[in-house]
Amino acid sequence: MDYSFLSIALLAGTGFLAGGINTIAGGGSNLTLPALMMMGLPADVANGTNRVAVLMQCIVGVRGYDKHDTLDRGAIKAILFPTMTGGILGALAAAMMPNLYLKPVLLLTILSMSLVILLRPSVIAPPPGTPTKSPNDSPLAWWSLFAAGIYGGFVQAGVGFILLGALAGALRYDLVRANALKMTCALAFTAVAFVVFVAFGQVRWIPGLIVACGSMLGAHLTVKIAVKASQNSIKWFLFLMTLCAVAGGFLF
Repeated sequence: MDYSFLSIALLAGTGFLAGGINTIAGGGSNLTLPALMMMGLPADVANGTNRVAVLMQCIVGVRGYDKHDTLDRGAIKAILFPTMTGGILGALAAAMMPNLYLKPVLLLTILSMSLVILLRPSVIAPPPGTPTKSPNDSPLAWWSLFAAGIYGGFVQAGVGFILLGALAGALRYDLVRANALKMTCALAFTAVAFVVFVAFGQVRWIPGLIVACGSMLGAHLTVKIAVKASQNSIKWFLFLMTLCAVAGGFLF
């Protein structure tokens, strides 16, 4: 790979944007994956290398949300089991086979979410005081989290939208707390997926760490904004990001 100043700036800059986007919405890997491939990495290696940045931004994001008391620690155990189980399966599939079918499924899912946000915003942004549920009490939420884990383990890009659909839509968390749990889920299945990609030799450390530096800074700054933002502001930012993710998916 070319490690010129311009290349490093491109990787760090896209990492910064991706870290911020993933912390409050999703789809940041739609920026970092093309950037890594532009630097000469094959698609499977770019997919594995990208997990370095995702893992580090999730650590920073979870720590930030927890520091501001927006992380529901009591829900973590029930939520992590389906996402981590799915993440292992998805990562193994990604390491051993090409991505043929998940991209159109993802685009359809994200487009559906954007329509839900536009037409029925209460589904993804429950009113204040709405009681939350546990995945153990909601089969729909459990299987949604499992599916998110599979997709996240496989390719990562856009998985935040699926997680927010399960956490805010099915479990009825407000978008701030849903984002905190989303980052926790992403941290869990990214950690197990990362081990798989390292074992298969699909991680390049130098470009991964360059992207990670930008991602960590983006996540750190965005958490401070997210915890103070209104539910309505996050909802419309999420809507904008879903449209950008769909457009980016068709381009790349």
